[in-house]
Amino acid sequence: MDRVKTGIPGFDPLLKGGFPRGSIILLSGTPATGKTIFSVQYLYNGIVDHNEPGLFVTFEEKAEKIIEQASLFGWDLAKLQKNRTLTLMHIAAEDINYNTVSKIIDTARAVHAKRLVIDNMNILALNVPNIASDFKNIGKHAMKRFVYNFIAKARSLDDVTTILISQTTNETALSSDEVSEFLCDGIIHIAYESLGGKYSRSLLVRKMRQIENDEDIHPLEIGKKGIVIHTIR
Repeated sequence: MDRVKTGIPGFDPLLKGGFPRGSIILLSGTPATGKTIFSVQYLYNGIVDHNEPGLFVTFEEKAEKIIEQASLFGWDLAKLQKNRTLTLMHIAAEDINYNTVSKIIDTARAVHAKRLVIDNMNILALNVPNIASDFKNIGKHAMKRFVYNFIAKARSLDDVTTILISQTTNETALSSDEVSEFLCDGIIHIAYESLGGKYSRSLLVRKMRQIENDEDIHPLEIGKKGIVIHTIR
């Protein structure tokens, strides 16, 4: 099976080589767990080490902010933008509509992306145009249908390996839309918890279709060069 290496130290061995090419991965966790850093590192390594163009779609942070944050780890995203191997696409929340999905898919094809990141699914789902009169009863169904259609269309990008970031409100939830965890090929969950007065992050591969994966919880460190996954042994 063709694998896509993230290049994140300590992570690829958990999947015995990397993501299955063309898979859609849900990356979930509470705020400040390192989800965006993980995703940018995945794109950066793909471009620099494997010559695989990347597309980063953000509904919150503007491109300038993503570039600034990445520079803290020594990743020159502006240079990658200039040579057109990286595309940073910002879509304001108020501009999200039913054409947004097609716009993202068309852009991915146009820039010949091999790696795609959506940051984040919460904003995309919650800003689904409210066409229902009773949002509580009907609107949530519309939101789930929107997410379902989005993931279905993303699968049309056959050789593009996608990370969908989902921000949760607690450590037990995997998504806010309650459906993407069932539709995605893999789930990576990052937790942020207090242990003995100190805060630590940990990573768990909850599932990964088609391949065997490590099922243990592993310490996650955010250092000067990005994320490192440590072994528990």
